[in-house]
Amino acid sequence: MKATAEVYVTSTCPFCTMMTNYLKENNIPYKTINVQTDREAGQKLVETTGQMGVPQTKINGKWIIGFDPDKVQEALKS
Repeated sequence: MKATAEVYVTSTCPFCTMMTNYLKENNIPYKTINVQTDREAGQKLVETTGQMGVPQTKINGKWIIGFDPDKVQEALKS
C-alpha cells in the first residue's frame, strides 16, 4: 500500500505549493490541511512538532519540515 502524505499548509505559502506539486508529480497521494483556516489543526501541529512554519509533511510517521524532496523519498522508503 502506498503511503498517504499529510501536508500542513497556509494559503499564501510558496513552499507549500512546491511540496504539493512535488507530491502530485511523483504520484504520492496526499491530503492538505490548511492551518490558516483550521486553527485547531495548527495548534495541534505546533504541539506535535514544536514548529510553527509550513509546509510540514507527515509520511509514514516521519515529519518533514519545509520543502525537502530528499527527505520525502527517504520517508517513503521506511
